[in-house]
Amino acid sequence: MNWTLAVPELVLVLCGLATLTIGVLGDKAKSHAGLATWLSIASLLFAGVLVLLSPSGIGLGGVFINDAFARFMKIVAIGGAILAMAVGFDSNRRAGLRHFEFPVLMVFSTAGMMVMASSANLMTLYIGLELQSFALYVLCAIDRDRLGSSEAGLKYFVLGSLASGLLLYGLSLVYGFSGSLDYAAIATALHAGAISPGLLVGMVFVVVGLVFKLSAVPFHMWTPDVYEGAPASVTAFLAGAPKVAAFALLIRVLLGPLGALAHQWQLLIEIVAVCSMVLGSLAAIAQTDIKRLMAYSSIGHMGYALMGIAAGNEAGTTATLVYLFTYVVMNAGAFACIVAMRRRGEAQTDIAALAGLGRRDPALAMGMAIFMFSMAGVPPLAGFFGKLLVFVAAVKSGLWVLAGVGIVTSVIGAFYYLRVVRVMYFDTPAEAFDARARSTSAVALVSGLATAGFVLIWAPVMAAAALAARSLLAGTVG
Repeated sequence: MNWTLAVPELVLVLCGLATLTIGVLGDKAKSHAGLATWLSIASLLFAGVLVLLSPSGIGLGGVFINDAFARFMKIVAIGGAILAMAVGFDSNRRAGLRHFEFPVLMVFSTAGMMVMASSANLMTLYIGLELQSFALYVLCAIDRDRLGSSEAGLKYFVLGSLASGLLLYGLSLVYGFSGSLDYAAIATALHAGAISPGLLVGMVFVVVGLVFKLSAVPFHMWTPDVYEGAPASVTAFLAGAPKVAAFALLIRVLLGPLGALAHQWQLLIEIVAVCSMVLGSLAAIAQTDIKRLMAYSSIGHMGYALMGIAAGNEAGTTATLVYLFTYVVMNAGAFACIVAMRRRGEAQTDIAALAGLGRRDPALAMGMAIFMFSMAGVPPLAGFFGKLLVFVAAVKSGLWVLAGVGIVTSVIGAFYYLRVVRVMYFDTPAEAFDARARSTSAVALVSGLATAGFVLIWAPVMAAAALAARSLLAGTVG
């Protein structure tokens, strides 16, 4: 039993427990919130270093795998968590959410994401998913004195529990008809024998459970309300790293143990991708709340990322991984700008509150414009490269309809992104926002530089994504 492969996860959990103990033993929990945040960020950075240095292999009795794919997804998830935690460092204090539990819950959720990325067994899959989800349920409702936050947490918990039940039922069917919980054994059984209807039903339930975590259509119903009700710093976390972990699971399951059923699940993924892109682009047009707009934008982006999975090959997988990297970066920056929208201590989420921002706060307006243009896919920003790769992968795989829908919905989506830019630069200036927190400005700056200068880091990101995809599809642990 090679337990050393899971050292990054073990260290992160132990650091989370230590931080939690410091907070609990303090006389005033709120006085330790800043220390807890710094310790949590340090823990995530240390875990990231350990991930990069970790060896490849299969351990813990064959239920845990560490390969190039797992390392790539873990690093992206950790990066998204650090950016989201930094966004909430000062903004939570200003919003009255100075709780030491906040960063600790993010640490435990990230540990669950890392387990998801390295799962090689159906039970590891479920344990990692639930560890991530339980922390997210609490985070959404952490502003318990505000009705919207409590409602968001309750909705996410109820619908998330339903999705977990569907997923667990699907896993039980896959186990029952394949005779094993291990991915490798399931793949061998599927290639060796006839594919039963029961196994196909189990596959559908598994995809449904994972697609819910992606907030893709038709399992998106929780997204707008949860994004709107949860604190902005929580939404920044929810919209980034957990999506990466869910994709890690979906890709590993579909291209691994269920690879023999590719012809069956490919059409299902195509339908989900098309519906997500269409609904995301059309529903966002009527939104006046920036957080709800970002929710529908997230739904659309998940559809674009699914295009690479539908291709079912190395090029498509590489495209999806690069897309996820660019999405996490520009999403963190956009939410850093949204968190900065405070007036007289109150959060402002109406798009009209951005009126005239280009004259009142040129730096914030420029940052928001960069992220909006990037999400619209304007070259040479990061979002353009992500969309270009998934479109090319779809076309090369003969998925012309899917690529066509993606191009059309990208044009439609540009309308509501550009509307935000128009409000900032051409509408009559509204009242100025409060002074920004330094941590929020730092996240916006780092994300803005990475988004605008993505062409400079294109080569290493592309190489790492290609290596990850090759490792997964070759079935190696290199």
